[in-house]
Amino acid sequence: MVWFVALLTIGSGLSGHPLATASGSVPAPVPSVETVQFHSQFVNAPLPYNVILPPTYQSASTTRYPVLYLLHGLGGHYSDWATRTNIADYAAEYGLIVVMPEGNDSWYVDGGGATSDKYETYILKELIPDVDKRFRTIQARYGRAVAGLSMGGYGAVKYGLKYPSTFAFAASMSGAFGVTRYTQNEMDSNWEPFLKIFGPPDSETRKANDVFEITRGLSVSRVATLPFFYFDCGTEDAERHVNANRELSQLFMEKKVPHEYRELPGNHSWGYWDQQVQEVLQIAAKQMRMPAAKGK
Repeated sequence: MVWFVALLTIGSGLSGHPLATASGSVPAPVPSVETVQFHSQFVNAPLPYNVILPPTYQSASTTRYPVLYLLHGLGGHYSDWATRTNIADYAAEYGLIVVMPEGNDSWYVDGGGATSDKYETYILKELIPDVDKRFRTIQARYGRAVAGLSMGGYGAVKYGLKYPSTFAFAASMSGAFGVTRYTQNEMDSNWEPFLKIFGPPDSETRKANDVFEITRGLSVSRVATLPFFYFDCGTEDAERHVNANRELSQLFMEKKVPHEYRELPGNHSWGYWDQQVQEVLQIAAKQMRMPAAKGK
């Protein structure tokens, strides 16, 4: 299924071009968004994903493009980024493919507890290979990045820590880094689904997916292989998010993990994420050795 994020206006044929506008100029190419229907064997469920293709994708028949995997938050779905932000227009400036997968409320982990869903394995072993097969991607670390918001920001940073040979850059907006410490009071109505994924406090699944524990266990040689990390949090966000972001940045500094952390005006909202995803794209372009957008 394919649709265009923007519409091309058919002009009057001025200047001899079928798409010429009334002023005689030819409209710039626009990015397109495709929905790929995919069934995961590791989750045993349909997990569709959206893909934003660069404006030049169809005309540049041999060009390969870097890919940014962009993860949604808790309570969200794969369609969120394309419908609630201007990500397609922002990405068009950089000429990269953006993949927005369905993560449901999985926290992008291989669940323990009462679930056998393996969303982390799905991302690494099914989604990325499927994207590389379907589209002209750069199938190397330097051409691959991962980012996300809240739940997705946690997932993205965890993937950067655990799979440094896969990603050149990992980023988070309003990352819920303290998730493995959450109690029933913090999860409220989401407690039962949460327990099915992570199990009770001190479970092995919680320990294995705790970004602080993963970071503390990094050796000097392992740190040298890591991607560059960027994460930010709004100053009006929930205290648990702000504190966890500050704590992770401090731990990264202690372990000498290459990163940049910012606190900016804003809260846990799409207005904030629409703004900050532009920063993520700009830094991703630099880290994936892409030319910066004009004027940036």
